[in-house]
Amino acid sequence: MPVLGIIGGSGLNRIAELEDVRREVLSTSYGAPSAALTFGRLCGAEVVFLARHGDGHVFAPHRINYRANIRALHDCGVRDVVAVTTVGGILEALEPGTLVVPDQIIDYTHGRASTFFDGVDQPLDHVDFTQPFCETMRGRLLRAGADAGEELHNGGVYGATQGPRLETAAEIRRMARDGADVVGMTGMPEAVLAREIGLCYAMLAVVVNAAAGIGANRQGIALEDIRAVSDAAMKRVAILLAGVAGNHGG
Repeated sequence: MPVLGIIGGSGLNRIAELEDVRREVLSTSYGAPSAALTFGRLCGAEVVFLARHGDGHVFAPHRINYRANIRALHDCGVRDVVAVTTVGGILEALEPGTLVVPDQIIDYTHGRASTFFDGVDQPLDHVDFTQPFCETMRGRLLRAGADAGEELHNGGVYGATQGPRLETAAEIRRMARDGADVVGMTGMPEAVLAREIGLCYAMLAVVVNAAAGIGANRQGIALEDIRAVSDAAMKRVAILLAGVAGNHGG
């Protein structure tokens, strides 16, 4: 059975339920990943966990070495990945606390090292990105939700912005016109790098606030409220990750 990789974003810097834990500092031809990789077992499955923003949440979204992160996971045997991320809800129905399993993505980022095929480590190639997330892993997330009695929002468009600032209300209106349902800062180039290197990658997006100009945040976003929503949601995320791992190891 392939090793399960879990990438933790804001609010998820570790998985307390991991057993037989060891940490290993790795290097790649693209440099060092954000943090040491944590190896362990979760519900019988071999798991490798990586904190996307580093230990202590030190790397801003545009400063993350996405290529090193994905390469390091691949090199230690990971083939299936669940990427946990926090997002703002553009679609008003996606209230804070909603868990979303997106099926599409729009890239608004710029200036990030976004491909392995740059002629340095691998020759030029083109990957099909019509369906940016792996349906097999999306299905495992949705099954874990059903098993846990957790209602997940199936599908949706993730808009990836540059950060680290939050968006203007006008930018969110533009993204809504484009069809984006949630907004985050780390989905790209992470998702496409996973596709290029052959990982089965899906995202579990945690809505922690309404996006700028939406609902209660029409005049501004109360950043202090986000932490409480995130902390509560991550307890539910931990149950889902255990469910995915249990199915993965079974």
